[in-house]
Amino acid sequence: MNKLTIGLLTYDDFDGAYFTVQALRLYHPEAMDEVELLILDNHPSSNHGHALTRFSAWLRPQDRLIPVDKQTGTAQRNLIFDLARTPAVLCIDSHVLLAPHALAKLIAHFDADATPGALLQGPLILDNLTRHYTHFEPKWQAGMWGIWAEDERGADLNRPPFDIPSQGLGLFACRKADWLGFNPAFRGFGGEEGYIHTKYHQAGQRTLCLPWLRWLHRFERPNGIPYPINWEDRIFNYLLGHLELGLPLDPILEHFRTLNLQNILPKLLAQAQNTFQSHQTKLISPQQLSPT
Repeated sequence: MNKLTIGLLTYDDFDGAYFTVQALRLYHPEAMDEVELLILDNHPSSNHGHALTRFSAWLRPQDRLIPVDKQTGTAQRNLIFDLARTPAVLCIDSHVLLAPHALAKLIAHFDADATPGALLQGPLILDNLTRHYTHFEPKWQAGMWGIWAEDERGADLNRPPFDIPSQGLGLFACRKADWLGFNPAFRGFGGEEGYIHTKYHQAGQRTLCLPWLRWLHRFERPNGIPYPINWEDRIFNYLLGHLELGLPLDPILEHFRTLNLQNILPKLLAQAQNTFQSHQTKLISPQQLSPT
């Protein structure tokens, strides 16, 4: 039985998915015999999707490419955990490279059951390959609930895991049974960082940085981002996530007013509340629902 599923959700990013998968196979041979690859294609009808289908013929029998086209967006990564056939899951973006030995160390970490129930992440390596960001500080900036930050403990590969408030979700891992899930009503992209970490904290679980679980993320998109990214989806997800977690909404509203988006906030607040009430039974105070 394999031990770890590595899952990628991709949308019109054949190049990223190709190099991510092939780098895993080429540079982590000591670990890949215990790994299954699971690629979810969120736009299988495109040229990128057809190329991925052709590429999948070169994958191993235990690896899978599955089309997922009924809905797009960040919440579709829940399917990686639903479809995984292994006790542990590593979810990565389709344009992420892992540092040498990181994969083998992650499998050993799960084998030792060193941090049961925790959400595991690692330092993001910057493109100069010398600096790294270990976590997000939970502050609002530029439409994000999180600011990249660097903890000196992340510089030492031999340091034990340490608690972090949140981190970017280009790479995260946990046991399949311990995945708490993104809200299935999230739409589009954005709004999940900080939300999923708070969900673990409220469940009494830890969110950890493993200093040796280092990853490199391609941010540049010279041809543009192929999937729709808009303020409305991001704000809706933040509002719905905060309603689910019982967090105050004022910080969200106040921040996006500073970005001159106040005209769309009442509509999105009503949509998030209606969605929440149709899926949840938790009561929300009138003060939290005020659009002013």
